[in-house]
Formats: sequence, C-alpha cells, structure tokens
Amino acid sequence: MTEHPTSFERPQPGVDPTDPRGALLRSPAPPSAQGVEAATALPVQARSGDPTPDAAPVVQGSSGTTGRTGNHKDMGMNPAGTGPEHSQPAAAEQDTHRPRPVPEGVPVQPVSEEDRPQSAEERRTGQGTVPGRPTPMRRDGDRLRFVGAATRRIARGIDLDEIVMGLCRATVPTFSDAILVYLRDPLPVGDERPTGPLVLRLRRSDRIPQQERDLEDGILPVPVPENPTELDALGTELCEVQPGSALAEVLRGVRPVFTDTPAARAALPELLGEGGEIAVPAGRRTILAPLRGRRRVIGAALFLRRPDRIPFDPDDLLVAAQLATHSALGIDKAVLYGREAYIADELQRTMLPETLPRPTGVRLASRYLPAAETARVGGDWYDAIPLPGSRVALVVGDVMGHSMTSAAIMGQLRTTAQTLAGLDLPPQEVLHHLDEQAQRLGTDRMATCLYAVYDPVSHRITIANAGHPPPVLLHLGGRAEVLRVPPGAPIGVGGVDFEAVELDAPAGATLLLYTDGLVESRLRDVWTGIEQLREKLAATAQLTGPDHPPPLEALCDEVLDMLGPGDRDDDIALLAARFDGIAPSDVAYWFLEPEDAAPGRARRLARRALSRWGMEDLTDSVELLVSEVVTNAVRYATRPVTLRLLRTDVLRCEVGDDVPQLPRLRQARATDEGGRGLYLVNRLARRWGATRLSTGKVVWFELNRS
Repeated sequence: MTEHPTSFERPQPGVDPTDPRGALLRSPAPPSAQGVEAATALPVQARSGDPTPDAAPVVQGSSGTTGRTGNHKDMGMNPAGTGPEHSQPAAAEQDTHRPRPVPEGVPVQPVSEEDRPQSAEERRTGQGTVPGRPTPMRRDGDRLRFVGAATRRIARGIDLDEIVMGLCRATVPTFSDAILVYLRDPLPVGDERPTGPLVLRLRRSDRIPQQERDLEDGILPVPVPENPTELDALGTELCEVQPGSALAEVLRGVRPVFTDTPAARAALPELLGEGGEIAVPAGRRTILAPLRGRRRVIGAALFLRRPDRIPFDPDDLLVAAQLATHSALGIDKAVLYGREAYIADELQRTMLPETLPRPTGVRLASRYLPAAETARVGGDWYDAIPLPGSRVALVVGDVMGHSMTSAAIMGQLRTTAQTLAGLDLPPQEVLHHLDEQAQRLGTDRMATCLYAVYDPVSHRITIANAGHPPPVLLHLGGRAEVLRVPPGAPIGVGGVDFEAVELDAPAGATLLLYTDGLVESRLRDVWTGIEQLREKLAATAQLTGPDHPPPLEALCDEVLDMLGPGDRDDDIALLAARFDGIAPSDVAYWFLEPEDAAPGRARRLARRALSRWGMEDLTDSVELLVSEVVTNAVRYATRPVTLRLLRTDVLRCEVGDDVPQLPRLRQARATDEGGRGLYLVNRLARRWGATRLSTGKVVWFELNRS
C-alpha cells in the first residue's frame, strides 16, 4: 500500500516557491478548515450494493467532518475515518468560496473566526492571522522547499552577475520584500591575499515591483522615482569597513543577525551611509547576512521586509544563512572561473595574429570561432606571412582538442611555421620540419596543417597538405571547385613524405582555407560539409554577378551562416585570400653579370622602366639606391645578380644574389671609403629589408609613388 504525504507536505503543482512574479509559498488550510469544506461538500456517492445515501443516518464528527454509520471498509473509508482510500490532497484554497448545496439531513455548523479561510493578501502579508493558523514560511516543509528551490536557482548561475541576480530573484518577494547585495571591491581570486582596506560595493539591489504595492506602504520613507527597479535611495555605492568597527565585528561573526540587535543596528550607518538606518523597518524585519567564501568574507546581504508584513523569526536566520553560504561559494567559484577564462582568452588571442598583413597583390580576411563561449581556447590557427619577392605564405592548422594544452601546442607550431617561412623553404619542407617539431613535443601531439605560397607575379600557388581538409577556390565567374591536393599524413605521425602541387591562381579568384570545424559535425560527415561549402560559395558569388567577386568580409560571414544550431562541435578557423596579382606590364626583371659594369647597367635599365611607367620624378632616387645595392651584391656574388622592379601602390625594387650573409646597417667613420650604401637606403627609402633564401638573399626597398 502506498503511503501518501499529507497535503501540507506536497508542493502545489505549477507553483515555484521562488517565482519572481510574486507567488508566495501557500500553506494549505489546517484540518479544521478542511473539515468545514468537507461539511459543505456534496455527499459521497454510494457504491453498487451499498445502502442509498438517504437510508443511512449522518453523524457529526469531532473534527467537523460528516460520515455515515456502519462499517468503514464497506463505505470505502480508511480506518482513520479521514477520507476515502487513496484519497488525493485537498484542492488549493480559493480567495472566494461559493457555497455548495448541502444534502438534506446534514447539519451545518457555523464557521468560526479561526476556521475562516484566509485571502491571498492575508497569506502574503501575514495580516489577519489567528493563533494556531499556519502562515507563509511557518512550517519546516515550506522552508525546506524554498531553500531547495532558491539554491538551485543560485547554482544555475555561471558568472558573477547571474549568481547575484539569482539570489535576488529567489528571495524577492517570497522571503523578503527587498534585498541589497554588497561585494568586496576588488574581489579576491582563489587564494590571493587582498591588499588594502576592506571596501564593499553595492553590486545589486532588488525589491517588489512598484505596481505590486503602494508607495505609502513601502519600506522607504523617501520619494521613489517612477517605475523604480532598484533601491536607489537606500545604500551607498561604496562602503569602507574600518577595522574594529561595528560592521567589521558583524562581518567577522559570519552568522546572519537581526538588525534590532545593538551591534547590527550600529553597523547599519556604516553600511548604508548616514541616515540610512532610518529607512530600515524597525523590529525583526531586517536580516544582515555576511557572505563568506572559501577563506574570507567577500560581502554582505541585507534582507528587508515591509512594516505591514510579518517579521522574521529565528528560523529565518537559518534560511538566510543557507542563501548567503550558497551565494558566497558560488561567487568565489565564478570569480575564479572568470579569471581562468580571461587567461585562456588572452592566451588564445595572443596565439592568433592580431592583424593580417597587407601583401602586394592579395587581400586577406579571417574569422575564428571557439567551440563554445565557456571554452574559448583551442588548437585551430591561421596565419599569413609575407615572403621575399612579394609572395605570401597562407597557413591553416588544427591541433587535436580544444584545451589549454592544445592552445600551447598550437602556439609552438605556429612559431615554428613562421620561422621556417622566414627561411623561404618550399611548402613540403616546411611541413616536414613541423612534423619533426611535433614529435619533439610529445608522442601524442597530432595536428593537421595546410601550407600554401602565392606568387602574385606568376599568378601561381604552391600547396602542401598534412591531413587537412582541401581548400576551395572560388573563380571570378562564380564557379567553386575543391582543389585536388594530396592529403598527406597529419603532423606528428613521423616518417612520412609530404608532396606539394603547383596550381593556377587567376586574378579575381578567392581561395578559402578552413579547419574541419566548419564542415564536419555530428550531423554530417566532412565530405558532405565540403560540398555544402562549395555550393554556398557558388550561390554567394551569383549575387554579385559574373564580373564582380563578392566582398571578402561579407563572404566570410556568409560562409559562417551555413552553420546550423547543432553544427558547432569544434573550433573554426577561416582564412580567405582574394588574388589580385600583379600585371606583367607592372613588372620589370633583369639578370646582371657580377662585374664592375653591372651598377651602371642597372641604373640605365631602371631609368627606362620608370620612363615607360611615367614615373620620371623618382629617377634620381631610384638610380642612386639601385646603384648602391647592386654594387654590394656584385662585390661578393659568384652568379648572376637579379634586379626586379614592381609597380603597385608603391615602387618596389628587389636585388638578389647567391651570398647568404645579410647586410647590416652601420655608421661609417669619416675615413672609411665605403659602408654608406645602406645608410642612404635607410634615409631615402620608405621601407627596406633583407631576406635570406635557400639560394642566397634578397635586398629590397620601397619608394612612395608621387
């Protein structure tokens, strides 16, 4: 036989004890009130074979309920005579009771003042209560249900604001009519030792909305603005707790106290400001609860009830202690989590490029999305590295996992890739050295990577792949194709060769490099996602027409829009490159033999190119600088020296030789015959530099076009 709880222990269906809309915990009527309802209820219908209701006499029970004489079992009654077997709890009280017809022969007892049902307002405020009648939060079951619901609401918060708001919403108006929450400023993190004085800042205040009460009945005797949402007139923004003060003693005590005690009453002016204690209701209608975290007091909460509501009782101090403890521990954890999230976010941000370069002949755009807002670190990265000869290296990689360890490994691999790119190694050699570096980091350091080098002069791109999804090339006419690149093995496997392929990169085309988080999820495999990406790019290109490629930033946003609500299982790194290229008419290229006449020939060739481009005003500066750089190259070179002029938004000059030593800028003495060439380059050029190649080096400089 199932044992059923009594009606006052069973929570009412659909009623949340911490509902912020104002629903209070309602205690059902005591047995005396239930007896009145039973006396006015319709008679029990007789079962088949039982005597008719009119045939059985009716007697008045001692509790005010009516029953029939005879065997209780035959009448469907339990031995206690309190109702039918498997009876349900009494229905919730209604504010207005409509009398029901009374069967003939049933005596009606007059309803006394003690048995009169209470209205909803009386149950909320406690007015009209009589001795022996239950009031809100008077039973232990009511308090337990409230504390359970309130702590669950507080625990749902993951950051500081959510926890504080959960405390306010859980207590107002069920437990109190208003609440003020003060927190330490700044809040200590973990085991940090706070420095300086203890300063409390009013973090949040909340109360019953204005439309639910009259201004005259409020707890504030001061004017209240229209539609207020917080206790703006009560409490100061900052409060410095002086050592040895009354407030310091109350906070050191840790336990909640009523403010009618001398110590708490003396602490109110320090907490609320001068005159603030006047606005606090008298009697036991205010509780001051310190908020203690794992190691120290981190704040205080002030619970207030209006004068027209019943005051707190000693058992309410236990409720306030539970709320304060759960809130303080949650705040401690939220602050610690916030610090860890900040560190992880800063780590991830510094691992990725802050800004993309602006190399000649290509435009770049990128996006990065973490797997979740609560875990903003991962192993995905992208990079764009300028190379000698106006080339650019495009890199996208993905380390397994999305944790701090993955982010650290990603940072090491990205730094290694940048170093290898500075040596101007072929793409397949870069992946080979990355594979060796991953093996040195550990046996389980696996990653995928795609490394591509774009040359805007030749309009060609060289790609090597290490287990990464293939790139997609969007042509100017709107056709999108998945490039056929050898997949290769992931980085970290070891003992494998990587293969590079060279493909056309026509002007106006867009190359899209991405990680698998964009195309793979629990709802689709990687090749299905790649096909959807290709269709998305083609559909986007149709919107701008066959002669105009879509804007690069808008294209990245459109690509990310293809993700559905359940498609975010991994980090996403996206790098888009729009190939503009350099027209052949804007390039001049020559080979010079390493002889004494080479500088003079270089000056003549440069003069002719500038004249053809209509840039005669730069002739003197270009001839001087070209002569100095070519002279230095010819002095040590054993093979022909290369000279190239590029006309873009600037004029760029590149001189290459087979000597790996890089020139250095130095201050020549007055007696030195040389050493002034790079000094002139540094003074006259907009920018200059030197890059070591596998076959030598390239010295370059740029001049602004007038």
